[in-house]
Amino acid sequence: MPIQSEFLAPCGLYCGVCAIYIAHREGNEKFKQRLVNLYKGGVPGKGTLPGSEKLSTADIRCNGCLSDDRVLHCQQCELRACVREKGYTGCHECDEFPCRYIEDFPMAIGKKVILRAVPYRREFGTEKWVRDEEERYVCPECGNKVFRGVVRCNRCRTDLDLD
Repeated sequence: MPIQSEFLAPCGLYCGVCAIYIAHREGNEKFKQRLVNLYKGGVPGKGTLPGSEKLSTADIRCNGCLSDDRVLHCQQCELRACVREKGYTGCHECDEFPCRYIEDFPMAIGKKVILRAVPYRREFGTEKWVRDEEERYVCPECGNKVFRGVVRCNRCRTDLDLD
């Protein structure tokens, strides 16, 4: 499997298993609406992502953190800006990991994955990190490919905790 460089998010959240990327790639409007509801937090004015109050299904589009077509959160990501400023390709190269940007990361699952993935990428390298992230997000019961943060397989309905 060739590595898509635009999927190598500096923070450690591999974009190939991102729900926003998958919903956009598949053109799945129902999935996009569920993501809008999730990121808005279900409470007007209290989105789970900064600036998510006006989020719509049209905004649920992304082709990877390092592409020119990024979702709102990745457009304003302080981690991405920090890594670029330091001249690194990712947090796995930084001696300050974990830093305040990770401590303040607005999504709990994302923060959990970052804290797992960055040391893993540092120890095993980018190719193994990508391969293992792709293999991690597969339902162990039916083999269905799923996304980061999923809690139930959409095919066989098995409860999942893959992050």
